[in-house]
Amino acid sequence: MENFTFYNPVKLIFGKGQLDKLPEEASKYGKKILLVYGGGSIKRNGVYDNIISKLDEIEAEVHELSGVEPNPRVSTVRKGIDICKSENIEFLIAAGGGSTIDATKAIAAGAKTETDIWDIVTKKEKAKDALPFGTVLTISATGSEMNRGSVLTNWETHEKHGWGSPYTYPKFSILDPAHTFSVPREQTVYGMVDIMSHVLEHYFHHTRNTPVQDRFCESILRTIIETAPKLLDDLENYEHRETVMLSGTLALNDMLNMGYRGDWGTHNLEHAVSAVHDIPHGGGLAILFPNWMRYVLDKDNAYRFKQLAERVFDIDTSGKSDYDAAVEGIERLRDFWISIGAPATLGDYGIDEASIEEMADKTVIARPEYGNLKKLTRDDSVNILKSSL
Repeated sequence: MENFTFYNPVKLIFGKGQLDKLPEEASKYGKKILLVYGGGSIKRNGVYDNIISKLDEIEAEVHELSGVEPNPRVSTVRKGIDICKSENIEFLIAAGGGSTIDATKAIAAGAKTETDIWDIVTKKEKAKDALPFGTVLTISATGSEMNRGSVLTNWETHEKHGWGSPYTYPKFSILDPAHTFSVPREQTVYGMVDIMSHVLEHYFHHTRNTPVQDRFCESILRTIIETAPKLLDDLENYEHRETVMLSGTLALNDMLNMGYRGDWGTHNLEHAVSAVHDIPHGGGLAILFPNWMRYVLDKDNAYRFKQLAERVFDIDTSGKSDYDAAVEGIERLRDFWISIGAPATLGDYGIDEASIEEMADKTVIARPEYGNLKKLTRDDSVNILKSSL
């Protein structure tokens, strides 16, 4: 493995009833608070009322930004930045899933600069500071509750980019699995696909001697595969929600990728697709990941795919070439995602060949090549997207 330095300052507060810790934690940073949330599900499931009640205990002055989109838009972030500056906000709370947290990270950074936040997202400028913020997680998927990363969409230019800063780690994240009981079946599926995709992005790399990291990845993949059918049969099962919630956090808090860098080509592809068509991130990943795997698979990297087939899907590889075993593992992954209700083709979202070129353009807008297991170009994007129709 490569040399590395691990740093993650997020205070993780996990378990039933842990929202009770919110007054104590929030009061450390100030009483002028911006509460950021999405389409209103936290009002329907009672989380909103509980948060307001807890903030009343510290006599907080609460301002709100609602309506954060599933693919959060920079226009909404700018509204939040304006609120922070005009109301002298001291602390932010993101109540929701990864989209809400991602938007909050951008608001926190944008509130401390005169630079337009999109210039920071597109790496023309760097964030130099951020307001402190915490999270109350209500959807298990992105892992944004315990990392510094964020993904934003500019709907005017149809661009979607990931970014991050040392200043955009949450101060704390409160994770009560009961807060995810009301997440609908479809979104629960997308969340589990997203979690698995993060692990798979880590898994495909060229760095030698990563047995500990490999086993971490494989154990989370196996855990989601074992838990998913049981959770989908019982969406309010605390133990299954608990398992998936912790899996999502561990999948993207930088523990799994100590000492190496994974691929991340499929995420780049999906960002291009949803920048144009605004589809659910997890749905896009379910479609694209198996097709990326088939496209980049070759005799030099087949051993990684074979290892996945053996260790995660229990495929008997005796008498099979690495390549054939790898293909079987890829098909098993696709079949599993289809079995839990994930989409299999871009056509499932009404996407056809008409926008292939536009989506391919978006995959190389930041650089002419992307991905780490195998470098891909715009032409490769076209091929993978066509195979995903």
